[in-house]
Amino acid sequence: MVTERTIHAGQNVERTGIFAGDDPFAIVARWLDEARETEPSDPDAIALATADETGLPNVRMVLLRGLEPDAFVFYTNYRSAKGQELAANGKAAFVLHWKSLRRQIRVRGLVEKEDGALADSYYAGRPLQSRLGAWASEQSRPLKSRASLMAKVAKAGVTHGPSPARPPFWGGFRIRPVEIEFWADGDYRLHDRFRWRRADPGSAWAIDRLNP
Repeated sequence: MVTERTIHAGQNVERTGIFAGDDPFAIVARWLDEARETEPSDPDAIALATADETGLPNVRMVLLRGLEPDAFVFYTNYRSAKGQELAANGKAAFVLHWKSLRRQIRVRGLVEKEDGALADSYYAGRPLQSRLGAWASEQSRPLKSRASLMAKVAKAGVTHGPSPARPPFWGGFRIRPVEIEFWADGDYRLHDRFRWRRADPGSAWAIDRLNP
């Protein structure tokens, strides 16, 4: 069994098996690979939490579309509720949860836009109808009927053709975490939890084992 020991606050924090490793993003990648073999649908689905101008939270499911060496990336309409809240607040949290593995990963961090070549490439790789849908949907705003939405999609097809460019109001967000928690279910609710924390992106990580 693989074992890692991390010294933090004068304590020996022993992490073995699925928790072992000195790079939290490598652990995330490993768990995601396992989930792709066992989870029946959307193993990369995350529950993304944001907050509005009053501090009232919002949460919704989105798909994690990029795992970078030091960040997580997903894509959305910048004019949507989540897009506006992320732009205004600059912070977010999310949870990856896999019932098949009885594990979850919690992330909190700082947000920045991914509005360049990476977003262009991801958009270009989507099915044509999804690309046209991005042009047609005024995400999070009231909609008269589904028929009116489909009419807008058809109009977008005529306007933008078979190779539509990425809309200027649609792109990615990158979350650079300051906290990552790995959780695995344990017998009698005695779960295993390890929290990685740092003062800001780029700083060294400190690791704690948490009570269930």
